[in-house]
Amino acid sequence: MIGDVMPHPTRSFQLFVKPIGALCNLACKYCYYLDKQDLHRGNANVMSEELLEKYIIQHLEASTEEPVLFSWHGGEPTLAGLDFYRKAVEIQEKNNPHQKLIINGIQTNGVNLNDDWCRFLAEKKFLVGISMDGPKTIHNKFRISKSGKGTFKKVLEGYNLLKKYAINPEVLCVINSYNANYPLATYNFFKSLGTEYISFLPLVNRDFASQTSVTLDSVSAKAFGNFLIEIFDEWQIRDIGKIKIQLFEEAFRTAFKQDHTLCIFKKTCGGVPVLEKNGDFYSCDHFVSKEHRIGNINQIHLSALLDDAQQQAFGTAKFNTLPAYCLSCEVLAMCNGECPKNRFIKSPAGENGLNYLCEGYKNFFNHCSPFVDAIAYLAGSKV
Repeated sequence: MIGDVMPHPTRSFQLFVKPIGALCNLACKYCYYLDKQDLHRGNANVMSEELLEKYIIQHLEASTEEPVLFSWHGGEPTLAGLDFYRKAVEIQEKNNPHQKLIINGIQTNGVNLNDDWCRFLAEKKFLVGISMDGPKTIHNKFRISKSGKGTFKKVLEGYNLLKKYAINPEVLCVINSYNANYPLATYNFFKSLGTEYISFLPLVNRDFASQTSVTLDSVSAKAFGNFLIEIFDEWQIRDIGKIKIQLFEEAFRTAFKQDHTLCIFKKTCGGVPVLEKNGDFYSCDHFVSKEHRIGNINQIHLSALLDDAQQQAFGTAKFNTLPAYCLSCEVLAMCNGECPKNRFIKSPAGENGLNYLCEGYKNFFNHCSPFVDAIAYLAGSKV
């Protein structure tokens, strides 16, 4: 019985729930998830209310830590409609007898946001991430509508509406081959908006149809490292304590001997799986494929899927398959080989499995290491 599931003593996870699957109202040129629509053709566009309730109950039962985080993703999750999330919150409140602290988070492109949406998100204290790649000319390079038009104006309107309702969104900025050339222009634009939380996400899309390893819109490793270094130097001078940049925060965690919170830098994977709109559970957002489908919550409880041997093996393979080049690296603790999806180049010694972004990460982490060492010294965690 669902209610008889025994809690796992150390289960920690963040499940990306995709109530509309890969459906999106934009046609961003670099999107890696749009083709996932083929996995569920013929199914309803939106997760059913019955499945939504089943999922929420199982998520609450599977959670052993607080707060219990519900992460709504897509595609574009606002396409599920505002009533979907009203019902989700209602179901959460109805099925939470132990009064666990629940936090909802939603990642949006911002185009559908209006007063009704923002009023609801503020009232229910949603954490909101909004995708924006920089000022107008930079953002519109790749983030376009289905008719091929730039989306900057609508996204900025959505961002400003969130601020109007006292929601301070996290900006998720995809670093590609274009905006990587404008680090300070990109960063200073976000500063001008009063942004306090920024995540820089490197674009690495494989190009299997040509002789090159990545698509032309992907950022090069060196350019990504230089991008981070320029912004870090600016941040260090002007913005310490004012702006949190996720990647920097992860580097600083090593000063306090803390585990990473961002999955790409953890030693093991598998803590951020995906639940699709039909109940299918996949190992990771970047591994939504038949090979990485673990099961479906209609047949197998979410806790069992999280603890499944295949899912656990997926997680431990991350560190166990690192090349020797990584294991002897001076910044291994900051990187841990980053995301397995990017491990497709050879090391200097010819080993397979080196991360495509290695050069950039190595340059950046070495650049910020004196700052991290100073933090460690002040914190008393390094002699």
